[in-house]
Amino acid sequence: MHLEILYEDQQILVCHKPAGVATETRRLGQQDMVSLLRNFRAEKGEEPYIGLVHRLDQPVEGVMVFAKTPDAAAELSRQVQNRSIGKHYYAVGVMRADDMAAFEGTALGSIQEYGTVTDYIFFDKKQNVSHIVPKGTPQAKKAVLDYRVIGTDGSRVCFDVTLHTGRHHQIRLQLAHHGCPLVGDAKYGSRDGSQLALCSYRLQFVHPETKKEMDFSIHPHNQAFDTFSDSLI
Repeated sequence: MHLEILYEDQQILVCHKPAGVATETRRLGQQDMVSLLRNFRAEKGEEPYIGLVHRLDQPVEGVMVFAKTPDAAAELSRQVQNRSIGKHYYAVGVMRADDMAAFEGTALGSIQEYGTVTDYIFFDKKQNVSHIVPKGTPQAKKAVLDYRVIGTDGSRVCFDVTLHTGRHHQIRLQLAHHGCPLVGDAKYGSRDGSQLALCSYRLQFVHPETKKEMDFSIHPHNQAFDTFSDSLI
C-alpha cells in the first residue's frame, strides 16, 4: 500500500490514513498504520520505532501524527490528554424524516447552521457499540462537539465537526442520535451508501521539540463528499 506522507522530520510523521486501514491491529495478516510506518522507517535504515498517540476508527480516513521517538510520543500524548490537539472532521449525514424535529428550523431548513451537541455516552465493549444514556448513568462519559453545516443536497447534510472530547464512535453516535446518521454507517442506523462518510480532515498540535504550531489539512477521498467539494478546504 502506498503511504501518503504529509510531513516528516526527526521527531514526527504526519500522514493521510486511508479508509479501511486500521490504526493498529493484532489480527495476523492485516495491514495497519503502525506496522506500515515501521516498515517504512526500516526500509530507510532507521530505527523502526513508531509511537502511537491517537487513533482513527478503521473505516475513517484522515490526518494522523505519529512519534518517531519516545520523548516525542510522551509530549504528543500529553497534548492529547490535555485536549490541546485540534481535531476537525467532515461528515455527511442523512436526515431521517421522523427526526426532523430534532433540529430547530433556520434559513437552512430543519437543521441549525451551527451549534454544540452535548450528550453522555456509554461504551459497550462486548458489542463494540456506544449508546447515548442519561446523565449520571454509571460509566457514562460526557461527549461534546461543535458542528457547522457546510451544505445540503436533498436529505444529505455535510457537517464540519470540531471534537472537544474523544469518545468511542462519538461523531457517528451523536449525529445519528440527533436525527442524522452518517452515510455508510449501518451500525448507527444509516441505510444510505457503502463507505462511511467521515474524514478527519484537519489536525493541529504543537511540535514536541520545536514548539512550533503545526497545522495539516487534507481533502477527503470518499465520493460522498464530492457534491460539497467546493465548500471544503
